[in-house]
Amino acid sequence: MLWSFIAVCLSGWLYVDASYRGPTWQRWVFKPLTLVLLLLLAWQAPMFNAISYLVLAGLCASLAGDALTLLSRERQLYAIGAFFLSHLLYTIWFASQMTLSFFWPLPLALLIIGAVLIAVIWSRLEELRLPVCTFIAMTLVMVWLAGELWFFRPVDTALSSFLGAALLLVSNIVWLGSHYRRRFRADSAIASACYFAGHFLIVRALYL
Repeated sequence: MLWSFIAVCLSGWLYVDASYRGPTWQRWVFKPLTLVLLLLLAWQAPMFNAISYLVLAGLCASLAGDALTLLSRERQLYAIGAFFLSHLLYTIWFASQMTLSFFWPLPLALLIIGAVLIAVIWSRLEELRLPVCTFIAMTLVMVWLAGELWFFRPVDTALSSFLGAALLLVSNIVWLGSHYRRRFRADSAIASACYFAGHFLIVRALYL
């Protein structure tokens, strides 16, 4: 795992650095490369079983979404659909590990976060309002189930999954906020760093 971990970190750092300072070709190369390395890392997990294929499928869906956003701005709807599928697959993986439980402060906090995010970007979404709002809702459900898993089974695997899902939420908040409301200098770098770290922590849960 050590060399795979180093390769993922190096590739991800090169993409984040390119998002902040350039060049453009570096972004085209290292974003898909990082996800492919994460796929290989997940495949090598010692605790890999049939349900773990959901993580691989989620990474593949994210890879497809990234390719669509890099290749064409007109494919935004399809990219959002691919990211929605990725988060849905992660959600099913989290749900497969938990028993029925409910910790009400977490969904309440997530509902507030989701409502604020939608309110901020609503006027700029235009024809993408339904897809984006559905994607945000799916992401919030993913974080909620990952959080429930950790609160009621506080082990390293559940914590890694919860932190990974939370970082994916942060990444999407930054991405959607900067894309549909206001850009700032380090927006792509912050979103990318949280994005890669989130996927890595979910893959890491396969090793614990």
